[in-house]
Amino acid sequence: MAERALDARALNRALLARQLLLNRPKSPVVRAVEKVGGLQTQYAPSAYIGLWSRLTGFERSHLTRALERGRILQGTLLRVTIHMVSVGDYPLLTAAVRRSRREWWLRVARSRGLGEIEYRKAATLLRDILRDGPRPRDNLIEMLAAEGFPKEIWEGAGLWIDMIRVPPSGTWERRRADLYGLAPTETRQVTEEEGLQHLVRRYLGGFGPAAIADISSWGGVPITTLRPVIDRMALRRFRDAEGGELLDLPRQPLPEPTSAAPPRFLPTWDATLLAHARRTQILPEEYRTVIFNTKNPQSLTTFLLDGAVAGIWRHDGAKVHLEPFAPIPRAYRRELEEEASRLSAFLGG
Repeated sequence: MAERALDARALNRALLARQLLLNRPKSPVVRAVEKVGGLQTQYAPSAYIGLWSRLTGFERSHLTRALERGRILQGTLLRVTIHMVSVGDYPLLTAAVRRSRREWWLRVARSRGLGEIEYRKAATLLRDILRDGPRPRDNLIEMLAAEGFPKEIWEGAGLWIDMIRVPPSGTWERRRADLYGLAPTETRQVTEEEGLQHLVRRYLGGFGPAAIADISSWGGVPITTLRPVIDRMALRRFRDAEGGELLDLPRQPLPEPTSAAPPRFLPTWDATLLAHARRTQILPEEYRTVIFNTKNPQSLTTFLLDGAVAGIWRHDGAKVHLEPFAPIPRAYRRELEEEASRLSAFLGG
């Protein structure tokens, strides 16, 4: 049987549905974070805005409480960037990316004269310190220096220890994520195979159907590492408009390409806009260098019309201001303005 072909519009609607941007469900925060494949949080408020855009009835306290209770953990994971994931997902995703991210980091660190032995020693010291409880970042760096470690060792040592940001740091209320502790799952043994299969499932559940290269880009794991794992999984196969293979989990939503997509507001660093989701055209290519550029330390906050970025938004403390890239069609104007008003109330509340 010929594999079904999916054009960009079909992939766009599939992404929106799986990212909870097509219809806002009323869902527990932990389940939603798992569904979308985790939340990228170099800027802590991004997670709160991202969940507000995706969930009916979401309040800031819902996420802060989940972090405080250890049901959601915040740590360095995919692509060696900060993510919030569920406590159940954390050890699996860590096992999936551990070897790849260490190998990548050691290639970077070689120019500094640092090798794996130094990082392992630093991680052992950090683990011993953190067994007594969380410590501020600056304090940990000082303690490493007191034992003769160079200042540069801090940047990579966390890749050899399951270390998380501990509330209240890294929350809406205290945005600087500078308090560290051991992950509660640090001693849980998970094989790389288990972790990689889980990473594939989380990606396809949140972003599929997708090519193996997209999974690789999102997870920061080489295609050569993923391919044998994927070959052992029972996955659906589709084709994109160019005939390339797309992978998917069974029984995942594939909305009609004509499905209406309501206006949505996205935070900085929303994962739907990154390169791994390029084929969905949620971020039109002519705007990519506007949203992501070397002059800006983080991506811009954006809004979607008909499932695609149509402009940026800013909040001045009193109101959400829209900066569209083109005139807003009359059919979307009222709904977009109402959504902006609700976001303003959320941000100011």
